[in-house]
Order: sequence, then structure tokens, then C-alpha cells
Amino acid sequence: MVNADFKDFLKQTMPKIAIVHDWLNGMRGGEKCLEVFCEIFPDADLYTLLYVKGALTEPIERMNIIPSLFQSLPLAEKLYRHYLPVMPWFIERFDLSGYDLVLSSSHCVAKGVRVEPDTRHICYCYSPMRYIWDQWDAYFGKGRMGFWEERGMSLCVDYLRSWDKQNSEKVDQFLAISKFVSERIKKYYGRDSEIIYPPVNSSYYLPGTEAPRDYFLMVSAFAPYKKVDLAIKVFNRLKLPLKIIGKGQMQAQLQAMAGPTIEFFGWMSDEEVRDAYAGCRAFVFPGEEDFGITPLEAQSCGRPVIAYGKGGALETIVPANPDGKINMSKSATGLYFYEQEEESLEEAILTFQKIEKEFDSETIRKNALRFERDEFKKQMESFLKEFL
Repeated sequence: MVNADFKDFLKQTMPKIAIVHDWLNGMRGGEKCLEVFCEIFPDADLYTLLYVKGALTEPIERMNIIPSLFQSLPLAEKLYRHYLPVMPWFIERFDLSGYDLVLSSSHCVAKGVRVEPDTRHICYCYSPMRYIWDQWDAYFGKGRMGFWEERGMSLCVDYLRSWDKQNSEKVDQFLAISKFVSERIKKYYGRDSEIIYPPVNSSYYLPGTEAPRDYFLMVSAFAPYKKVDLAIKVFNRLKLPLKIIGKGQMQAQLQAMAGPTIEFFGWMSDEEVRDAYAGCRAFVFPGEEDFGITPLEAQSCGRPVIAYGKGGALETIVPANPDGKINMSKSATGLYFYEQEEESLEEAILTFQKIEKEFDSETIRKNALRFERDEFKKQMESFLKEFL
């Protein structure tokens, strides 16, 4: 629940509020943050490039959602990333006149909305646009698209970077989801930012009542940087059971390379995902993420995490091998592997099997509680009161 005094404060200081989110076509990490923003600002208008009705949770769906004309582009729901070069034009077409506060919830172009001089603009930044900065090749590099698509995207990258940098200067205040993202905001935009970690629904993601079953788990979109392919190669080699919940543009490729011990489930209901977290031996997180909510959801269910030791995972997991060597402490919630290579991940999994019984479910969950939704709301309320 949102503090009643804070609601009164908003009505008095910023009565008309707009939230801008890149696109609304499913519930991933950014949308789980957006869900809480919708609870904090239930009377706000919600602007987005693309809206797929029924793909979001009730707190988001009940908002006054205003999609752009981007939604009318051919096959926009499936091929929206291919339209990246025209996204800036569409995001700038929103009429945000008359709003007192604009909150952009952005990992792509949402922060590029045009606001009036007397409108305050806060950007809750999941990442500087990774597609055009440090992960261009992973999304649009050689072999990722057709020849002419690759050529077209390569011609647009300088324009997109210039547009992104210029529009970052118009934001009044950046909020970063992690220290890792804060450093990237400074690197690419030259801006300082305050860190407010994303929320985890710890009251929903609870430990199971039965002992873990014999499988490892991933919950992930099938984007290149998620490194689902790395996990598949290692679990093929180890012949260990791995369940993968998710979908994405690499689905056919990943399924083709998967051996008999690997199962794909597509996107599942929240209840099914929660049960999968609670029942796994460990959660596998091989990508370099800006933050990563899924490892915290797994920890909230009392399950340890095997993660690549870089990016946001460094801020959410207490490793049993902080310097690469096993130093099992009572506070440990997982293991890192330090090279994004098959041998490194394989070694971490084999090590985990040796110390698996030393992890404590209650300790793991306690770590996740540091990021619970109520704490996120308190920090946002405190920031907004000071900022406004």
C-alpha cells in the first residue's frame, strides 16, 4: 500500500502525472517495476509505444494506457525491435503538455519524450539503450539479421547514439536500478544518478513446503545477451536436467541445440513460475544483467543462484566464492562463475553439487527481503518528497 500522507503530498505538489514506458507486451523485469509505479501513481496516464492488451498484470491494465501510432506499423507486435530507428520519432510525438511530473520508465527511448519547461522529468533508468551502446553486435551484428537489415541498422547507429545522448541531457533526474547502471549512465550520458533498487514481490515468492527436486532452472527471455545458449551447452555436456521458462527471438536456435535433459516451457503463469523456483536445486543466471530480478525471486523462494560474476548480480547475491575460491559463510546465497565460458560455468555447477547442502533456505530468503516492494516504495516516496 502507498502511504496516505504521500498521496496527499502528490495531489498538492504534482496533481497531474504521466508515466512513459517503452512498450507493453509482457511482464519482464521492467514491467514488474512499472507495476509498482502504477500502484504508487494510480491516477497517472500511462504512455507507451506499443500495448498488447491482456499481456500485463491488473495494476498496469487498469491504468489509462495511451499507445502511440507506432502500434499501427506492420507486424509491430512481433518485429518491434526492427523498428528501432523510427522509435525516437514516435516517442517525441506524445503530447505531454499540462503535466506537472513525467516519470519515464526507460531502457530504450521512453526518456526521450518532450516535456514542457516547467514539467519535472524523472527517468527511472533500467539501462542506457544497450542496443546501441555496448551490445550492438549482440542484437544487430553479423549473422543476427538479413544483409540489408544489417546494413540499414549500421547506418542508423550514429544517429541513435546522438539522439540518445542529447535527450539524456533533458532529464531532470536519473534514478538507476543498480550501481552497475549508474556507472553506465555516467559513462554514456555524463550524468550522475541516484540508485533505487527494483522491487521483488517477496510476499508472493515464498519457499516451497517440500524438498527441492532434481532440476536446475532458468527464467529468461531468449535475447542474445542472456546467454541461454551457454547454459544449454554446459548442461548438455553434464547431462543434468535444466528447465527453461521463457521465449524470444532465439527460440528455434536454442531448441535445436538442446539435448534430452533440457526442457522448454515457454512463458508460464506466475503460480507455475513460483513453483518452479521453489522446487529447483539452483537457479542459473549466465548473462551480464543491469540488475536481474529473477535471481532475487529465486532467492525469495529460498533457492541458491549460480550466476555470472559481473553486472547487477554482484549487488544481489552473496557468493560462497567471493574471490574465486570457496569460502562458504553462513550468509552465502549462491556461487559466481567469473568467465562467460563453458568451462567456467561447468566448474561452478560441479562445485555447487559438492556444497549444495550447506546453503540455508532461510538465509537465502533473508537476503532477498532487502529488495522487497515496500522498501522500494519507501525509497521512491522519500526521493520524490525531497526532489519535488
